[in-house]
Formats: sequence, C-alpha cells, structure tokens
Amino acid sequence: MDDARTAAAKAAPFQSAKTDRRRFQRVRVNLLGRYMLEDKREYPCQVVDMSPGGARLVAPVTGSVGERVVAYIDHIGRIEGRCTRLLDGGFAMSVETTARKRDKLAAQLTWLANRHVLNLPEDRRHDRFVPRTPYTTLVDETGHEQRAKIIDASLSGVAVQVERKPPLGVAVRIGQLRGRVVRRFDEGVAIEFSVVQTPDGLDRNLS
Repeated sequence: MDDARTAAAKAAPFQSAKTDRRRFQRVRVNLLGRYMLEDKREYPCQVVDMSPGGARLVAPVTGSVGERVVAYIDHIGRIEGRCTRLLDGGFAMSVETTARKRDKLAAQLTWLANRHVLNLPEDRRHDRFVPRTPYTTLVDETGHEQRAKIIDASLSGVAVQVERKPPLGVAVRIGQLRGRVVRRFDEGVAIEFSVVQTPDGLDRNLS
C-alpha cells in the first residue's frame, strides 16, 4: 500500500502538468524565431501551432525530452519551457510562465488567429486611443531619429505623424517599442509592434 501511494504521489505532478496543458486550445500560426537549448547554441525555428501552455516548432536540432528550451518568437517575445516530445523535423515544448503572462500570451494568440483569418495587415479589433503624452521619438533602421506625433494607438500598433516617412516593411523603434512600418499615408506611417502590448505597458513604453 505504501509503495502504491508513493508511486501515485510521484506521478501526480506530471499528470497535473499534462492536464494543465490540455486546458489550452492550440492556435495554428506561422511565426519565425530562434531558440536555444542547454548547450547555449542558437538555431532558427518556425512555430506552427501554439497555446498558452505549449508550442510546436519546426527546428533543425531537437535536443532531448526534458531539455530546457528558451525561444524568441516574432509577435510573441521570449518564452521558455522544456522539450516535451520529439517530432519529425522538430519538437514540442511546454511554456512555463506566470498566470499573468499566460493571460497575455492567450490575448496575443487570439489576436494572431483573428489577424490570420481576416488577413489584416494590422489589428482592427483592439480599441484605439490617443496616449496621455501624444509625442514620442521614431528611430528607423538607419539610426535616423525624429519627433513623432501620435495620431492613435492600440495594443498592436500605432499611427504617427512624421516629417520623414520610412519605407514599408522597415524595422523601427517608436518610443521604447520595436515594430515595423505596415502602412504609409499623407501625414505619416502606421507601425505594427513586434509584440502585442498590455494596456499598462503601452502608454509607458510609447513615451
């Protein structure tokens, strides 16, 4: 009886983690990134489906089950966890994070799923508003810095009035946030953030 009780106790954490991962709905995505295994070497990857509890990666090096993985994924940012399963041409990994960050990841995945379905160049479902401080700094990939007036912003992007408009597709920094120019108009440009923001962080990081 004691042996059975001990075995059940040892199995419980793994069963709990497995059950926890199954609570999350996976979203089909197509996101590029890089990942690092325990040998500290970096490799390119493509995330093909993801949930707040795990991700499936197409990757050149798989490592081993249980190995620690740190990944940097476009539109998502940094995630970390462990390799849970080896697959043909890649592997599956868990996503280990706090409840707050898991909620943020769920919102990011919802946005990405809707953006893919509706084929939108930038998010149109997040409420748009003008931050408390309507002026910020725009720096393009050449290092050119200029003052920018914020026309409106959302959790996924911002429209700014600038004198010198960067070309479409150019990587930029707006305030403390990184993004890419997705649209040009008469007064300026629209920028899509590299990572979907939270309401608290958006106003602070745009300043």
